[in-house]
Amino acid sequence: MSNTAVRELLARALAWGDAHATFDDAVADIPADRRGGQPDKVPYSPWQLLEHLRITQRDILDFCVNAKYQEMKWPDDYWPASTSPPSPGAWDQSVRAFKEDRQALQRLAADPAIDLEARIPHGSGQTYLRELVLVIDHSAYHVGQLVLVRRLLGAWKS
Repeated sequence: MSNTAVRELLARALAWGDAHATFDDAVADIPADRRGGQPDKVPYSPWQLLEHLRITQRDILDFCVNAKYQEMKWPDDYWPASTSPPSPGAWDQSVRAFKEDRQALQRLAADPAIDLEARIPHGSGQTYLRELVLVIDHSAYHVGQLVLVRRLLGAWKS
């Protein structure tokens, strides 16, 4: 597979829905009164999953592009404390931020000036390719959880 094909595949995979619902599908049209809902025996609400996706993706992007990157504390810095959005506009703001960071990762994946197999200079052995695949895997996992939580809350289209 050519370098260009790998780059195109990575950029597409950050947002694709070839085998499952997309992030965009999973966050669309959730009634405001369900965004903080937490089904029985499920440890997360839609809000917590959305914020975790956003925070984690942002952290990985920051790690890839910021030479002054500061590692965050797990798990405290990666999950919101509240099950519900803190304000009426917080949901939409989080969705927008996730999409903007996803686009930045897509640009990074497509940038021929970035050697995908190169170690990130300020890292401890991680490569750009590893970080992009990590975001894809992490997002797919939690988007699936978000769809399941929506189903349990009766807020998913069948």
